Amino acid sequence: MQSKTLGWILLAPTMIILFFFGVLPFIYVVWVSFHQWNPFAADPSMIFNGADNYRHVVFDPAFLASLGVTVLFVFFAVLTEVILGYVLAQAFMKDFPGKAIFRTIHTLPLIMAPIIVGSVWKLMTTPSIGIIPHFLKAWIGFDLNIGQSALAAFVVTVVMDVWHWTPLVTLTLIAALVSLPADPFEQAQIDGAGKRQIFWHITLPMIAPALIATVFIRLMDALRIVDEVLMLTGGGPGSATRYVGVHIFREVFPRTNYGYGSAISVVVLYLTIVVCWLLYTGLLAPRNPKKG
Repeated sequence: MQSKTLGWILLAPTMIILFFFGVLPFIYVVWVSFHQWNPFAADPSMIFNGADNYRHVVFDPAFLASLGVTVLFVFFAVLTEVILGYVLAQAFMKDFPGKAIFRTIHTLPLIMAPIIVGSVWKLMTTPSIGIIPHFLKAWIGFDLNIGQSALAAFVVTVVMDVWHWTPLVTLTLIAALVSLPADPFEQAQIDGAGKRQIFWHITLPMIAPALIATVFIRLMDALRIVDEVLMLTGGGPGSATRYVGVHIFREVFPRTNYGYGSAISVVVLYLTIVVCWLLYTGLLAPRNPKKG
């Protein structure tokens, strides 16, 4: 009994902080989403409009377009990060010259703020001074201009996100690989299993919990990307990189449409929860054997 009381006492500060900085803001956003509100208008009062904001979200072509391009961004970015992160994790499991230095350099992007990442990539991709357009022009004769090419802007945002967050995936998978027991791998090698069979039937199932948890984290982060894209492309050219987070930012701040922006935020949160739930139930949740 005393241990339970002590546990609640130790958890109380965290729960209080989460309530004030997590639950209350969410409730307030939901409340605002049912209103038409411009706090900078001549009449800054809230006007209750029921579910009109949510009806607008469903039929808003700008939001649907931003949602579509966001899904593509999340798919390519997260998939690339998981594959590249696993390859690097396997490489770091072996000893090679300069391993410690390379691991340190590889982890450096994680300590950079997103706004700084966007600024760095903005400098590197500016046609007149950027190192990336310079080498692409010198090596393969390709003129990179993310201000004019929608495809180039999309690809560069994906590459930027991969550069920024692959180290997180690598570190997570290294921890998962280090914790694996050696007996199943030794037994598989004795039985004549190849590397591909060992990966699919032993390694992948054993690291699945850590892998899915990492995908969840990256999925939620990628869906709400704002800072880097605003600094790099501003959501352009056109609406090529106007991801959902950037779309919400445009609605709330330049257009001061707080009610509609709040409704979009709630819808995106709901979609994120649904996607994570589907991934969990489809890939990680235990399956009970059918009886009878």
